Amino acid sequence: MKVEQISIFIENKSGRLAEITRILGDSGVNIRALSLADTSDFGILRLIVNDRETAKQVLKEKGFTVSKTEVVAIEVPDRPGGLSEILQTLDQESINVEYMYAFVERCGGNAVIIFRFDETEKAIELLTARGFNVLEGERLYQM
Repeated sequence: MKVEQISIFIENKSGRLAEITRILGDSGVNIRALSLADTSDFGILRLIVNDRETAKQVLKEKGFTVSKTEVVAIEVPDRPGGLSEILQTLDQESINVEYMYAFVERCGGNAVIIFRFDETEKAIELLTARGFNVLEGERLYQM
């Protein structure tokens, strides 16, 4: 029930993000979700893509530092308080959200949010037991 995310470390300078998206596009890799965090010197671009192996390979060939991280995709009720229910459930068990970002598509009537937890397995078990829909990676990559 985990999703493979790729993270790319990039210099914080004009054109680097455009270069990465061009490389991926030229290689037929479709970006499904992304998050960009930066400091004054560098940024971390986190991506969910349809073809992780190709993305990692072509970016490494172009000199980028690329790593893999496991994250979790959860359907969140698309209504006021929907996200709060999930976060309160996690808080009750002292599971920390390290970061999160939204997915580009809805799943039925729900939004999809990507989470990185400090205790991933515990979070998956808890959320599944409480009736939240944790999405399989393969389903997410093809949305």
